Amino acid sequence: MNQNDFPRFVLEARSHIKSAWSGIHKIPWNEPGFSRRMLAEHLSQEHDLASRRQKTIDRHVDFIHAEILHGVPSHISDLGCGPGFYMQRLMRLGHRCCGIDFSPASVAYARNLLQCDSASVIEADLLEADFGTGYDLVMLLFGEFNTFTPAEGRLLLNKAVAALAPGGILLLEASRRTALKRADGGNPSWLAAEHGLFSDSPYICLQENRWFEDENAFRSDFFVLQSDGTAQHYASAAQAYSDEEYAGLLLDCGLAEAHFYGDYGKDNPDSDFVVLSGRKEKHTGKPAV
Repeated sequence: MNQNDFPRFVLEARSHIKSAWSGIHKIPWNEPGFSRRMLAEHLSQEHDLASRRQKTIDRHVDFIHAEILHGVPSHISDLGCGPGFYMQRLMRLGHRCCGIDFSPASVAYARNLLQCDSASVIEADLLEADFGTGYDLVMLLFGEFNTFTPAEGRLLLNKAVAALAPGGILLLEASRRTALKRADGGNPSWLAAEHGLFSDSPYICLQENRWFEDENAFRSDFFVLQSDGTAQHYASAAQAYSDEEYAGLLLDCGLAEAHFYGDYGKDNPDSDFVVLSGRKEKHTGKPAV
């Protein structure tokens, strides 16, 4: 394929996009090449697009330790843990941690980072993984929840609640609807790179963002033309919810009243994320899920 054929490829791929969740809708972070290149973005201190910068993570962990766990050494599950930056800091504060992620490069990095008896890292898809049981805190951070369809999201929350010990807490950091809708932008954008997230070789990428009002969801499509003439189509979708819907999801999973924490305790109405928690009842007459 050459550059003259690329528009036809894009038009054909577009014709199959009927909804935010049509066909492919998640970047294949578990593929070795993508995983390795994404790890480089996680480690960068120039942006907060993959993992947050260290100062931000420090602030979040301090809040989780003091305000959510009240300084009590706890057993923590970090779902979608990436390279393990949150777990590393929580362990320094006396907590035991288990992380799950399906990016092999991030898992390998986290295992090397957390070499000790109080942490483990599992390479698995969250939808298929066994979350275990008996956790004092289960965390799902940085909008990871929104990258799943509504049905998948409910499945994840039910699994997370089942993994909690009685009295345990689910901590959810999810994307705000306004932030996802704002990301639409309206106009396609082009990128030419010598190398980057989509390839180790030169490529050009057309990115198109779209907000689906009827689905309350956002989608980015990436049409990539490699230097060898091959073309690929990638996509990433995110489901939006209101604050009331987030609270309802936690209550529907059997958690007690949802508590909102702003931007990890800061009053920041412009934050792209909302932080909330729910506690599993210590004694209940019905199952939590």
